[in-house]
Amino acid sequence: MTHATDQRLEVAMGKMLRIGVTVAAIVVFVGGVIYLCQAGGPLPDYSHFHGASAAGDHFGPVFSGAFHFESKSLIEFGILLLIATPICRVLFGVVGFFLLKDWFYTAVSTLVLTVLLVSFFVRR
Repeated sequence: MTHATDQRLEVAMGKMLRIGVTVAAIVVFVGGVIYLCQAGGPLPDYSHFHGASAAGDHFGPVFSGAFHFESKSLIEFGILLLIATPICRVLFGVVGFFLLKDWFYTAVSTLVLTVLLVSFFVRR
């Protein structure tokens, strides 16, 4: 593996992270603007705490709402994109190191990807 190949992989991973974070920030910003434009009506009662629903645990309503430009769903979708960005970077690293036949970093990246996915999808 040459230094130029390592550098190209590193630059590609950096670009992926920048693009992912930028897209996530834009989606959250658009959702926030839509939310603020639609905000109105009675003031919420903050004297009593009301727990949030478990709707955030399911991805379907988030994707459906984001597709219909619902403000809260767009914000949640942007946060999901932000969470997915480093996961995609590690997945890209697994594939990149595998193609470069760097078996040690392929194994380490696969282990990191496994830990990320298990921590994201397994509920206690």
